[in-house]
Amino acid sequence: MRDSPVPEVDKALENPPLGARISRKIQSSWKSVVVFLPYSWLLIFFLLPFVIVAKISVAEALIASPPFSSLLEWTDEGILTIRVVIDNFLYIFQDDLYVTTYLNSIKISSISTLLCLLIGYPIAYGIVRSPPTTKNMLLFMIILPFWTSFLLRVYAWMGLLADQGTINNLLIDLGVIETPIRMLYSEFAVYVGIVYTYLPFMILPLYANMEKLDNTLNEAAADLGAKPTSIFFTVTLPLTMPGIVAGGLLVFIPATGEFVIPDLLGGGNVLMIGRLLYNEFHANHDWPVAAAVAIALLVLLVAPMMLYQHYQAKEAEAR
Repeated sequence: MRDSPVPEVDKALENPPLGARISRKIQSSWKSVVVFLPYSWLLIFFLLPFVIVAKISVAEALIASPPFSSLLEWTDEGILTIRVVIDNFLYIFQDDLYVTTYLNSIKISSISTLLCLLIGYPIAYGIVRSPPTTKNMLLFMIILPFWTSFLLRVYAWMGLLADQGTINNLLIDLGVIETPIRMLYSEFAVYVGIVYTYLPFMILPLYANMEKLDNTLNEAAADLGAKPTSIFFTVTLPLTMPGIVAGGLLVFIPATGEFVIPDLLGGGNVLMIGRLLYNEFHANHDWPVAAAVAIALLVLLVAPMMLYQHYQAKEAEAR
C-alpha cells in the first residue's frame, strides 16, 4: 500500500498558490463591499438626517437664518458649551393639539391598515390560487397604478368624491339619492385615499408569503376532518402572519405620517401629523418644535417595531 502524501497536502493548504490567495482576497473584499453599501446608505440617508433633526429639536427658535439656535456656543470666556433645550418636547406633550393629532393619526392609520388587510387578504389568496397566466395578469393589475403619478391619482379621487362629482352624479341619475352626499373633505375621503393608495403594499407581501405555503397541510387537515373555516384559522392564518405583519407595517408607518391625502381629500378638516409638521415648518417657522414632533413620531413608530422584533427573536430562539 502506498502512503498518502499527507505532509505535501498540508503544506499546500498552508501555502496556497499566489492565484488562490488573490482570489480569496478579492472574495473577502467583495463581501465587505456588499455589506458596506447598505450600511452606508442607512448612514447617509437615515442616521445623518435623524441626527440633524434631533439637533434642531433641542434648539431654541430664533428669528434668524437658520431659525434656530446653535447646539455649540462659545462663552465670553472662550469656553465651548453645549446648549440643549428640552422645552420643545415638553410643549408638544402639554399641548392638547399635538396629543390629539397624534392619537387621530394613529387611529386613522390603524383603521386604514385593518381595511387594507380585510380587502387585500382575499385578493392575495385569490391571486395565489389562480392559474399561472391569470396570476401574472392580476399581479400586473396590482402594480399598474404605480405607473401613474401619485398626485394625479389623489386628484382623480377628488373628482370622484366631490359634491358634483362622478359618484354623486351617478347615484342621483340612478335615483338612489336626491341631493349630493358630502364625501370630499371628510374623514371618509381620507380613508378611501389611504386604502386605495396603500392597498398594493398589503397585497404584495401577503402574496409573497402565501406563494410559499405548502397546500398539502390544508389537504392533511381536511383529511383529518377539519372544516374549511377551522383550516383557515388554525393552518392558513398562522402561516401567513409574517406577510400580515410585513404588509401591516408597510401600510401603517407611511399612513401615520401621510400629508398629501389628508391635505387634498381632507381639505384641512382632518388633522394628521404630516399636516401639523407642514404648518410648524412653513406657517409658524418654528423648526425646533416641528423637529421635536418628528422625533416623537419616529420614536412612537420605531419603538413598537423594535419590541416586536425582540420578542419574535426570543420566540425563534425558543423554538
